[in-house]
Amino acid sequence: MFYKLEVYPERCHGCGNCVIVCPVNAKESGVFGGKGPEDESKMVTKIINGVVTILNGNLCRGCGACIEVCPVDAIKLVIVK
Repeated sequence: MFYKLEVYPERCHGCGNCVIVCPVNAKESGVFGGKGPEDESKMVTKIINGVVTILNGNLCRGCGACIEVCPVDAIKLVIVK
């Protein structure tokens, strides 16, 4: 079983809360503000052009932290068997 993130870009206003709270992203320096470090290969999500973007969904652990902090319900976690 693994997890797949789905983003609704039309809802996202780019606050970056989801990027900051993600435990996978938190391991990398420079995540403050949702922008992220230059090495994007270790990040699940990043704010690009004002919208949350899934960079490496396979790194998602399925904790749901990003969903909890999203004020506009722009992220959904789907369990894939």
